[in-house]
Amino acid sequence: MIRKANERGYFDHGWLKTYHTFSFGDYLDPDFMGFRSLRVINEDRVEPNVGFPSHSHRNMEIITYVLEGELAHKDSTGTSSTLHKNELQLMHAGSGITHSEYNPSKTEPVHFYQIWLTPDTQNVTPGYQQMMPKLVPNELVLVASKDGPLKIYQAARVYIAEVTSQLELTIENAAWIQIARGNFALDDTTLLDEGDGVAINNTGTHTLTAKTAGTIILFDF
Repeated sequence: MIRKANERGYFDHGWLKTYHTFSFGDYLDPDFMGFRSLRVINEDRVEPNVGFPSHSHRNMEIITYVLEGELAHKDSTGTSSTLHKNELQLMHAGSGITHSEYNPSKTEPVHFYQIWLTPDTQNVTPGYQQMMPKLVPNELVLVASKDGPLKIYQAARVYIAEVTSQLELTIENAAWIQIARGNFALDDTTLLDEGDGVAINNTGTHTLTAKTAGTIILFDF
């Protein structure tokens, strides 16, 4: 199953331009309601000096990955922080959390992915984590799992890879690959462009070949 970037839900709110890989908010696509525990992949671009006002979430593991710019965050746990380029945050919404997100720059937009995973434990204590992953070219680097580095309440494992040549993927479970930057070919047959996503249900060895330098997010279920 391939989700092409230009087939995603798209909304231009002026201050926010957003793409929805899966159904989200007022956007409904019965064929794309999520994949396994992966419920939301939103790609957002927020204009300078604006953002999302305070709003609430419950019982969701929310990962934010900044591709360009900066994103300021405040939440009801008392956390106040700013994410920079290539940095990640994890928010356990759990029994209920209120937060806001804001582009603190006066001149530069911020470009980021927001990802929601359904938790396997309900009503946990809300919490927050932040990290700068130590990426190694052409290697999958684990960024979130039950055991961390970002510790999620879900058996899924989340990886990020910066790819410049070939990356050999050994898929032992179902997986979703999201192209965050660049252009790729999967097994020399499936062309994947920036913003595309692909579900893999067949196990075995797969090869991702970079057509340009780029970044992928891989979800292993």
